[in-house]
This record gives sequence, C-alpha cells and structure tokens, in this order.
Amino acid sequence: MGRVRKALGRRWFVGVLVLAVVAGGFGLYWFQPWKLWQDKTVEEALPQAAKNSAPPAAAPSADADAPAPGPQTLADGELISHEHTTSGSVKLVRLADGSHVVRLEDLDTSNGPDLRVWLTDAPVKEGRAGWHVFDDGEYVSLGRLKGNKGSQNYVVPEDVDLSRYSSVTIWCDRFDVSFGAAELARA
Repeated sequence: MGRVRKALGRRWFVGVLVLAVVAGGFGLYWFQPWKLWQDKTVEEALPQAAKNSAPPAAAPSADADAPAPGPQTLADGELISHEHTTSGSVKLVRLADGSHVVRLEDLDTSNGPDLRVWLTDAPVKEGRAGWHVFDDGEYVSLGRLKGNKGSQNYVVPEDVDLSRYSSVTIWCDRFDVSFGAAELARA
C-alpha cells in the first residue's frame, strides 16, 4: 500500500511539473516579457516615391524644366501615451508620385509582441479611455512596427480613402491595446 501511494504521488508530482513547464512556456511565448528590455531602432529617410509604384504619367506643363514636386505633408500630430509611454510625431505624406506614407518621427515606445501601425477613424482619447477604442471602428493595418525607436515609413495602400481616417495608433494586436496614438490634424 505504501509503495502504491508513493508511485501515485510521484506520478502526480511529475504530471504537475510537466503542466507547469508547458504553462510557463506558453506564458513566455504569449507575453514575451524580454521585449520590455530590448529596443530596436530603425532610421529611415523619407522616400521620394513608394516602392512598387509606377512612375507618374507625364502631364503637359507650361515649364518643362520645372522640378518635380517633392513630398508634401497632408496631416500631422503628436503621439500620446496609452498602455506604454510613447512619444514622437506622425505625418501623413503625399510623395511626388502621388502615393502616400505614414511617417513616424523620433518614435520612442516600449517594444512588445505583435505591434502594428494602424491608420484609424477613432478619436484619440487621453488615459485609459483611449486604450481600446481603435478596433471599434474602421482601421487599416500598415504593417508590423519596424522598431520601437527611430523614424520609419509605412506605405498606405492605394485604395485607401484617406478622408475616412483621422488618427494613427501603435497597436498591440496580441492584447488589443494601444501603446500610443496621434490625432491627425490636416496641414
């Protein structure tokens, strides 16, 4: 009887240990806490034209020697903090070829799992009230955040109606929360 109890106790202990290791591994994968101490800096120049875009059609001009128009800021704003301390500025820029990019400048935020840059129609709210509003309405994901520090460009798809969107958020898709956001004021 004592041996049976010892064997059952050992099996129970091993089962609990295996379950704890699996749960711990899943928790580490899901939360990725090490990213809080890892920074990735990305410094990109403002592009003259978006990748994979066709050159603009030649338009008749009174002055054939006039330089092509350069990038033009259509809207901009300052990032505010939400779930994590976030600072920097955001610009919506039309490039010379007519394509658009969202540009993050001097971004400084925490790293995290599954961070995205979203163009949204949600109002930017201060504090906890603004943490979860961006997935309530319309949004366009411009891709994964390239780095949690620096200046970066995100190509806006050609079929996006920019008049429908008024803000940009650094969105954690894993936990459905905004790290920081900026209201876009038309320039």
